[in-house]
Amino acid sequence: MTNNNVIEQEEALLLRRKLDLLLRTGKLLVESAADTNRIVRNMKRVAAYLGLPEDKLHIDVSYTMLVVNVSDEAHSFSKFQKCEKHGINMTAISEVSKLSWRAIEHDYSLDQYEEELEKICSRPRNYIPYLVAIGAGFACGGFCKLFGCDWMAFLLASVCAFVGFRVRARCMEFGINVYMSIAIAAFVSTCLAYASSFSGLSSTPYHPLLACALFIVPGVPLINFVDDMIDNYLLVGITRAANTAMMVGAMAFGIVLAIRLCVMEDVSIDKKFSELSMIPHDPYYVYAIAAAIAAMGFSMIFNIQRRLLWVVAIGGIIAVCTRNFVNFELGFGPVIGSFMGSFVVSLIAVKAVHWFHVPNHVLTIPSVIPMIPGVLMYRSLLGLIGMHGVVGEVTVAFYNGINSALIILCIALGVAVPNIFARRYIAKDRQKFLEEELAKRKARGKFIEW
Repeated sequence: MTNNNVIEQEEALLLRRKLDLLLRTGKLLVESAADTNRIVRNMKRVAAYLGLPEDKLHIDVSYTMLVVNVSDEAHSFSKFQKCEKHGINMTAISEVSKLSWRAIEHDYSLDQYEEELEKICSRPRNYIPYLVAIGAGFACGGFCKLFGCDWMAFLLASVCAFVGFRVRARCMEFGINVYMSIAIAAFVSTCLAYASSFSGLSSTPYHPLLACALFIVPGVPLINFVDDMIDNYLLVGITRAANTAMMVGAMAFGIVLAIRLCVMEDVSIDKKFSELSMIPHDPYYVYAIAAAIAAMGFSMIFNIQRRLLWVVAIGGIIAVCTRNFVNFELGFGPVIGSFMGSFVVSLIAVKAVHWFHVPNHVLTIPSVIPMIPGVLMYRSLLGLIGMHGVVGEVTVAFYNGINSALIILCIALGVAVPNIFARRYIAKDRQKFLEEELAKRKARGKFIEW
C-alpha cells in the first residue's frame, strides 16, 4: 500500500468521524423537538467548526432521518442517521446551541467536542418523573382555573391529571404505542374527573372534565409545524402536522370513550357544558396566578432549566392577561386576543433570549400553552358525539371546532412570526460574528481543515 493510499484512508476516516459528530448533533436536536430551521442552523455552525466548507455541504432533515453529504469535483461522502426517540427537551436544545459556539471560541478538539456532546445526551432530566407529573397536574389545574372553576375544582383537576400523566408514562415504559398510551391516559383522566363531580366538594364540578387531559395537548409539535411551513420546510412541517393530528385524535378517542361509558348517562351534562361561561368573572390577579402555574407546569414537562421557571411564569401571565384584555375589554374576540397574547410574548422573547441565553421557543412555547381553548374544544367534541337530531346541532359543533382550531393556529402564528422575522434580521450579524470567530481560530492555527 502506497503512502498516498494510507493518507487517503486516514482522511476518509477523519471525514467520517466529522460527519458522525455532525449527525449526532442533529439527531439530538431532532429528538428534542427543535424546529427545522434551528436544526439546520446549528448543524451548519458545527460543520464550520469541523472545517466542512458550507458550499460543499448538503443537509437534508426529515422527521425520522438525517442525511449529510460532503462532495467536491472528485469525491462524494454521504452518511445517514436514524431519529426514533422523539420527545421534548428544551435544555438539550439550549446546550447544543451553546456547545456549537463554545467549540469554535475555545478551540475544542474532536475528542473534546464528542465528550461534551455525550454529556448533553446522557445528562439526566432536570426534574424527576413524579415531580414532572405533579407539575403536569398543576398545569391542568391552572387550565381549569382559567376556565372559571373554583379552587377545589383546581385541586381535583390537578389530581386527575397527575394520575393520567403517570398512567401514560407507565404505558410508555411497558412499550405500548405512543398514541394508544395517550388514549389510555385521556380515558383514565376523564373517568376520574367525572367521578370527582359527585364528590360535592366543588361548586363547579364539571370544569375538571375540561382540563384533566390537557397535559397531552401537542403545543410544541403544533408551533414547530407552523414554523417549518413558514420557513419552507414543507415535508417536515406536514409530518409534524400529521403527528399533531394523531396525538389530538388519540386524546379525543380516550375522552370520547370515557364519555360514552360514564358521562352520556347524565342527560344534563350537555347543558352543563354549554352553560360554562367564557367571560372572566375573577380578578385579573387570579387569572395571572393560574396562568403562571400552568406555564411552569408545562415547563417541567418540556424539561426547561429550573432558573427559567419564573421567567416562563411571567410570560404566561403576560400572554393570558393580554388575551383577556384584547378579547373582553377591547372586544376583538378570542381569536385576535389569543394571537395578540402570543405575539406580545414572542416579541418580548426576541429581546429576552439575549438576557437569559436560551432559544426563543424555550421561553415562548410554555408561556402561550395556557391559552389553549379547552372549553371550545370540549363543546365541539361533546356536540359531535351527543347529537339528537335537533336542528342546528351540527352548526354549533362545527362553529366551536372551527373557533378552537383558529385560536390554536393564531397562537402558533403569534409565536412564530416575530421569531422568524427577528431571526432573519439578526442572521447577518450572527454570520458575521461566526466568520470573525473562524478567522481568529485560523490565525491561532487551530482550525480543523477538511
